[in-house]
Amino acid sequence: MNGDRALAVVGARIRALRASRGFTIRSLAERAKLSARFVVQLESGKANVSVRKLVALAAALGTTPSALLAEPDTGAVIALLGLRGAGKSTIGRRLARRLRVPFVELDRKIETAAGLSLDEIFALHGQDYYRRLEREALGSLLADDRPAVIATGGGIVTSGETYALLRRRAITVWLRAGAEDHWNRVVQQGDRRPMADNPEAMAELRRLLAARQPLYAEAALVVDTSRLTVEQAVAAIEKVVAA
Repeated sequence: MNGDRALAVVGARIRALRASRGFTIRSLAERAKLSARFVVQLESGKANVSVRKLVALAAALGTTPSALLAEPDTGAVIALLGLRGAGKSTIGRRLARRLRVPFVELDRKIETAAGLSLDEIFALHGQDYYRRLEREALGSLLADDRPAVIATGGGIVTSGETYALLRRRAITVWLRAGAEDHWNRVVQQGDRRPMADNPEAMAELRRLLAARQPLYAEAALVVDTSRLTVEQAVAAIEKVVAA
């Protein structure tokens, strides 16, 4: 990667990461202790950046200098993470169309392998059986070594071995949202099960989200779907993986 290409890649990555975190140019500049003018020039690929400034920007964006400099892989597998209602299906389908790669819902692969619905899998065989199918389905997808956008199950991050495999072999993206957004989106889809006969459902959702946040935060990229529209979220991911 020559110098001009490196500057273009770094600029595109910084712009996309800034958008995904909901930072303005000024707020990012303040976090990195740099001038807003320099950030504008860098995002446009027109400013040389020293190692010191690159380290400061990476820290402000919650990533590493090497990640900002890495040559993008347009043939990568992109794995979307998050609880139900994060936007994995909606954003995943649109992102896959933009990148012209298949969109795969991992849970549908699991249902096909088991010949059962998810509810039936858990009712008849339990969580351990589901996790085993999840590992096998993911392994099969990754073994194809083909680019794709994958919507994963909300609890995949709790399975250490499976999550480690995913982080090694795919670009992981946490679609972060507040508890209310998760709740409202699921209900808007016509699924009222979260609240059925359970007055503590929202409190349970908040606890689940809080417990899993540290695991989701290990993803390579965080996109705040509470702040961004679907199109903005798709654009933020696309710029990082296809710059």
